[in-house]
Amino acid sequence: MKDELLKKVQFLKGVGPKWAKRLAKLNIETVYDLLYYFPREYEDRSKITPIKYTQIGEKVTFKAKVIKKEYKKIRNNFDIFKVTFSDDTDTVNGIWYNQSYLRDVFVEGDFYLLSGKISKKNWRKYKRKEMNNPVYEKLDGSSSVLNTGRIVPIYALTEGLSQRRLRRVMANALKNYLSYLDDKLPDFIQNKYNFPDIKTAILGMHFPKNNGHQKSSRQKLAFEEFFYLQLYALNKKEKNKNYEGIKHKYMGKYENEFLSQLDFDLTSAQKRVWREIRQDMERSEEMSRLLQGDVGSGKTIIAALALLESINNNYQGVFMAPTEILAEQHYLNFIELFKEFDFKIELITGSLKKSQRKKIEERITGGKVDLIIGTHALFQESLEYKKLALVVIDEQHRFGVEQRHRLKEKGDSPDFLIMTATPIPRSMAMLIYGDLDLSVIDEMPPGRKTIATFWRRKNRRKKIYAFLKDKIDEGRQGYIVCPLIEFSEEMPHLTSAEDLYEELKNSFFADYKLALLHSGIKADEKKEIMLKFRNGEIDILVATTVIEVGVDVSNASIMIIENAERFGLAQLHQLRGRVGRGEHQSFCILISDPPGEEAEQRLEIMCSSSDGFFIAEKDLKMRGPGEFFGTRQHGIDDLKVGSLTEDQPILEKARNEADNLLSISNWEKKYNELKKIIDQIELKI
Repeated sequence: MKDELLKKVQFLKGVGPKWAKRLAKLNIETVYDLLYYFPREYEDRSKITPIKYTQIGEKVTFKAKVIKKEYKKIRNNFDIFKVTFSDDTDTVNGIWYNQSYLRDVFVEGDFYLLSGKISKKNWRKYKRKEMNNPVYEKLDGSSSVLNTGRIVPIYALTEGLSQRRLRRVMANALKNYLSYLDDKLPDFIQNKYNFPDIKTAILGMHFPKNNGHQKSSRQKLAFEEFFYLQLYALNKKEKNKNYEGIKHKYMGKYENEFLSQLDFDLTSAQKRVWREIRQDMERSEEMSRLLQGDVGSGKTIIAALALLESINNNYQGVFMAPTEILAEQHYLNFIELFKEFDFKIELITGSLKKSQRKKIEERITGGKVDLIIGTHALFQESLEYKKLALVVIDEQHRFGVEQRHRLKEKGDSPDFLIMTATPIPRSMAMLIYGDLDLSVIDEMPPGRKTIATFWRRKNRRKKIYAFLKDKIDEGRQGYIVCPLIEFSEEMPHLTSAEDLYEELKNSFFADYKLALLHSGIKADEKKEIMLKFRNGEIDILVATTVIEVGVDVSNASIMIIENAERFGLAQLHQLRGRVGRGEHQSFCILISDPPGEEAEQRLEIMCSSSDGFFIAEKDLKMRGPGEFFGTRQHGIDDLKVGSLTEDQPILEKARNEADNLLSISNWEKKYNELKKIIDQIELKI
């Protein structure tokens, strides 16, 4: 990047130290940051309407001259400044409150462009056309019009910064620094899609000549963002093929033995996915595969088959989970799944005592452990593996990309199987996991009953709890999920797990066994609670979202979610997936008095659909990608223009072109600037 673009904004005309501090709050530090700080929307003020033909209550723009000024001081802290404008067809008054400095701005006889709404109230009262606080721009021929008479950019602001000032600063930056921007996209791509050059595109994002100019500029910049990220991901994927990975031998005997002990058959989708994974493992290249499947679709069995093959090839396998509760559950699950095999399985979490941990680490390093299950503790420096060949990561989006790489470095190019029960929309999967091959379990096990889902308002809580009581009396168990651990003065209307637990165990459910589970409870206590719940010693688990992922208790058939409006669709779907795992009909009841139309819409979607992919697409559209995962994701947070909900066709074109470019021999030398860009992306993660 040219040095001029890295110049601090403080030194731009119209900025200085004071305004630079305010711009810094918008993450604008350099000229480049400023040029790439795009408007959130636009307002078309380009159509000039004669005053005579303006409609009352309508937003309009007109060109007129000042014919009269009036200033009135009503009291100490209140004054009115009124300017009468004429365009020879009619007159209109512009009215400003407590802006006395405008007396020197408007000059009788001078022409101005004005934009605003003709006040209905003033028309009814005085039968005069009047505008309160209209946007104005003087027409003197010496400067460009920025605030009206054109398509006007509307920026997201911070305290103390106005649209008018930011537009002026932006216009100065464009005038003096736009020429330093260079196109990085190859000419053959530019020409193929008839994209404007980078200077025209940046200008078109800030001060477009017309709607077409803005649209073509946005398409070019969105394509460019997607293209760089796809080039990075696909290049990485291509490089992975060059790594000499671990070539597993097919262990059909052990696979058949394992499958024969299950009390169910694999679905056709599971068989297809296992075949894809097995073929990867039996190649000499390193496997990097994302396994996607809805809640309850049977991903763990696929992971077990992969681990079984790796261990029977005399290697070690690792299974990483995002929470200790989930790691503990997988540990117990794999002990049960592999009970017919002489595998040594260990659990490693952050809460292990140092002495225990040291012993386990020594056994792992000495090759005396076959399968290691745990949390992020699995990639700490002190832990060294003997022959690590397969890494399975559950709920990858809860880990950073860096953590994935750190775990990879623990072995000699181990195979990677990354699993998620959060259905990820195709556009998002392409962007975040573009370097991975994708397998999808798109079929649920036969006979699985749909979870009956209902939304009820808070005034129905007693009836809901009575329903839960009836189901417990029939021998079932239930969850009650709350958005908070403890009462919050900032959000007094939200139900906290601690308060609800105390209330219910001493009143409505006094004769039942209740337990409280949240992230603040010590690890050993969490384990004990989950073991008791799994064994049927607890009737109701009052919890926060610590039980959102992976908790599997087949006898639990009731999920009640308090303040359901506080959760995103994907999270509600995950919580609902904690029930419906046994033979009994299961229920999910959403308790909510939603504050608005969008919150109501989310609840209605939950009640009408059990399709995780449909729900995920809706969630992405309603909440945006930043909130979809709840954690920072490389790729998503780098987007300034592109939209995962609106620009999938552009994303797919960008991926195709990135793929085509990588097929060019010596592309890194021929397109050195592109190589520099993707190297920068690599540095960021």
